[in-house]
Amino acid sequence: MSEKAINFDLTSISNGAVQEKWDKEMKRVAENIIDPNTDATKKRKVTLTMTLTPNKDRSVIDVDTEVKSTIAPQASVATTMMAGRDLNTGEIAVNELKSGVRGQTFIDQDGTVKTDTGTPIEEIEKQQADVKDKSSKLVDFQAQKKQEN
Repeated sequence: MSEKAINFDLTSISNGAVQEKWDKEMKRVAENIIDPNTDATKKRKVTLTMTLTPNKDRSVIDVDTEVKSTIAPQASVATTMMAGRDLNTGEIAVNELKSGVRGQTFIDQDGTVKTDTGTPIEEIEKQQADVKDKSSKLVDFQAQKKQEN
């Protein structure tokens, strides 16, 4: 049996370094394919490029091997924002719309009723009650005047 004329086995080039690089890129592509945050049907690519540079008398050839992959990008994530002016300060305010419809409340995953921006209704009601308590304490100036006399 005669020897092979071209004895350049891909699995043993550079003491197996090319195969290691190939395996690493294949793993990267496989991880990208099973990632639920990427498009399942997008094509991925693994490229092995060998650049051969012979010397002047063509008897020795330097071989540079590159292995790279092209993977699918992460899927985009969308949301909706609301913009306006803060009624108290007049400054620009921006919040993410969490309820789906401006001004609509919703029930969060933990069962909490929240505003369209995700603030629990209980917090808003507590703040309003605190303001009401402060404003309901009327000062009777006539009674104070009588006490002074």
